[in-house]
Amino acid sequence: MTATTEKPMRADARRNREKVIEAARAEFASEGQDAQMPDIAKRAGVGVGTVYRHFPTKEALVEALVRDHFSRIADLAEAAVDAEGEPWDRFISLATICGERCASDRGLAAAVAGSREILGVIAEQETRLRAATTRLIEEGRATGQVREDATVEDVSMLMCSLACIADMENTRPDFSWRRYVEVAFEGMRAR
Repeated sequence: MTATTEKPMRADARRNREKVIEAARAEFASEGQDAQMPDIAKRAGVGVGTVYRHFPTKEALVEALVRDHFSRIADLAEAAVDAEGEPWDRFISLATICGERCASDRGLAAAVAGSREILGVIAEQETRLRAATTRLIEEGRATGQVREDATVEDVSMLMCSLACIADMENTRPDFSWRRYVEVAFEGMRAR
């Protein structure tokens, strides 16, 4: 019995996959969950068969986009840990960047806000994100800027709520995710 290994993707196939991901990101950002595979193919400049070859279902494509998004957020969180400046400022800056990303991408905000299954899709990214966030919280506690009882779960719940508000802001202009970041995260600041 031999183990099967996945063949490396040809260069042209890899380029097409990247085009599809970029086009899907733009299509979902503007159309939300109403984005359609043929429109993504057209935007990417490839045939719809190419889209389905890489992503057999719309759900598979959404999962890839969510994984990519959380990988980028984990990168930002890790960079925030290593950045200069006060822990609280780095922490709030990271939350604001996350809010901006959700607010500018209707499809992503809806996917994150509407699904608990998303956690299974982003297990690796979540591990990285939790580790970096934990470090920021610990640094904040050590400098007296973050409450002693603040947890990474608090941040996780606040960020999920932020995704909901960012999604709602598209239909309810009176909702402001920026105000929410300010109000909600203020509760984590040490007094």
